[in-house]
Amino acid sequence: MKKKFKSLLAIFLVLAFVLTGCGKSNKDSGKSSDSGSKQESSTGKKANGEGKGNIVGEQMGGGVLIENEGEPIKGGTFKVGIPTDSPFKGIFNVALQDDNFDWTIIGPTMYGSANGGESMELRDSGAEKFEWDEKAKTATIKLSDSFKWNDGKPVTAKDIIINYLIIGHKDYPGVRYDDDMINIVGMEDYHDGKTQDISGVKEVDEKTVQISFKEWKPSIKWGAGIWHEPTNYEQVKDIAIKDIISSDPIRKNPKSAGPFYISNVVPGQSVEFSANEHFWGGKPKIDKVVMEVVPTSQILASLKSGKYDYIAGGAPSDTFKEISELKGYKVARQQDMAYTYLGFKLGKWDKEKGEVVVDPNAKMADPNLRKAMGYAIDNNAVGEKFYQGYRSQATSVVLPIFKDYFNTELKGYNFDQEKAKKLLDEAGYKDVDNDGIREDKNGKPFVIKFASMSGGEIAEPLSAYYIQCWKEIGLNVELTGGRLIEFNAFYDKLKNDDPEVDVFQGAWAVGTNPDPSGLFSKNASFNYYRYTNPEMQQALDKIADGKSSDEERAQAYKDFAKVMEDNVPLIPTLYRESLTPINKRVKKFDTRYVQDLNKDDFRWNQLELTSEQPIKE
Repeated sequence: MKKKFKSLLAIFLVLAFVLTGCGKSNKDSGKSSDSGSKQESSTGKKANGEGKGNIVGEQMGGGVLIENEGEPIKGGTFKVGIPTDSPFKGIFNVALQDDNFDWTIIGPTMYGSANGGESMELRDSGAEKFEWDEKAKTATIKLSDSFKWNDGKPVTAKDIIINYLIIGHKDYPGVRYDDDMINIVGMEDYHDGKTQDISGVKEVDEKTVQISFKEWKPSIKWGAGIWHEPTNYEQVKDIAIKDIISSDPIRKNPKSAGPFYISNVVPGQSVEFSANEHFWGGKPKIDKVVMEVVPTSQILASLKSGKYDYIAGGAPSDTFKEISELKGYKVARQQDMAYTYLGFKLGKWDKEKGEVVVDPNAKMADPNLRKAMGYAIDNNAVGEKFYQGYRSQATSVVLPIFKDYFNTELKGYNFDQEKAKKLLDEAGYKDVDNDGIREDKNGKPFVIKFASMSGGEIAEPLSAYYIQCWKEIGLNVELTGGRLIEFNAFYDKLKNDDPEVDVFQGAWAVGTNPDPSGLFSKNASFNYYRYTNPEMQQALDKIADGKSSDEERAQAYKDFAKVMEDNVPLIPTLYRESLTPINKRVKKFDTRYVQDLNKDDFRWNQLELTSEQPIKE
């Protein structure tokens, strides 16, 4: 009964914030701060070291090494909760998966063949070595003899090349065929069915693959066009590409070259992994990993009862206060490699051509309308009130963690209702009948459909807050379908250009490659805004120009962010921090993006447990 009361109180407090209206937040909440600096937030958590409760790490930092006392037991099972109110898809292959939940499951268990460098570029590991020849425009991947599948057979060049043959095929059902792939010599001919192989992807010998590029891009060293994680060739070689995504080697029993392999799957709900004794980094010290979906409303209770060692991807933000006080856990605090945004549907995806087609007559085509919707939202207040200070005003689609590339001069769309109203007036959206709601430029009723995801206690009141803010500047905004949308259905609507979506709230996990082409290029299927223009594409081309100096390239990133701010296909709203609880029975866990450059990065084969079960409260 007590738990239910707390839950209802949390909802009441958030709704109270919504009902106060968008223009009644703190006097300074609309002011932009330097998003790359270290500050003390109103929650009282210090910028460096340990903060309140059991929080370890620093605000806007790049992760933390957590170590606990105790003598490790032999074996044991590492228990992982995945906070989501939707079933996972269960596409257990890096070339085919397209959402963060599936990657959360397979990333640390089945993959991890390369290390990360000081700037998060690809770096040699005990499994692979990389050679870059900018003059010849080639990249070479050399596989070690210790790089093996869980059945003990060696990973070969064919296991790397098969990824290119899958992604480049005309029947490929995934989303990775983009500019980076098109830049590979011979890829377009293969994609068009003119050849049976890709001339620019060569098997030099059983342990060596060479990739030739049309143009050398600096981002190649960060993995642009480099598919270094293997797919077992023998398992999939006879499966038609159109059927591969539903096949058993992808859904049920894929071979693994990572520290663990799948031993059991309950579709959409849980995955059990067993130790891969042939893992190149050394046999895992624990026996199993079990990952399972946990409804966001049950995360806190499950941790208090000691059900999980780790919450993958971080705890839901509405549990942050309670999470920070759990006695059985240390909580890693770090900047997410992600941002939240408002996206606008401005065209469609041409599947045949593999490119964005902008609709000049789209409902949201006027940039002043889009800008007005950005200025209507008080993002700093949202970060404080909804997320307890763990999120803050975003100013750029390039994250501040990429310090050399981040444009500190951009201020973003800070809260300014009067400016929003003026923009709408100038654009011709006026209240013709004096009912407080604006009509379109022709004086006809104007309704904007807003798609937002369900999940957690914050989702509904936050969407209500956005709608209230837009109402206060005279816009009539309604939820698509009249309700919040389940995660998988939400992204299906975006991919399929559902006409009932005009505006949507999404989030991008950007990864370690700062090049934004995969999200914004005219050939990127992840370009859900369906927008491009010559200025935008030119800015992306400058980023990819291998002839640029480091200084010129850094400036190109900053220029691109300015182009995005001016053209407004999306508005970055919030930079995010995460709190990741890790049970104190886990001997060591490393969440740092950049680790010890003198040795292999921390991987889950190094996990050790100091007791049979997670420590309870």
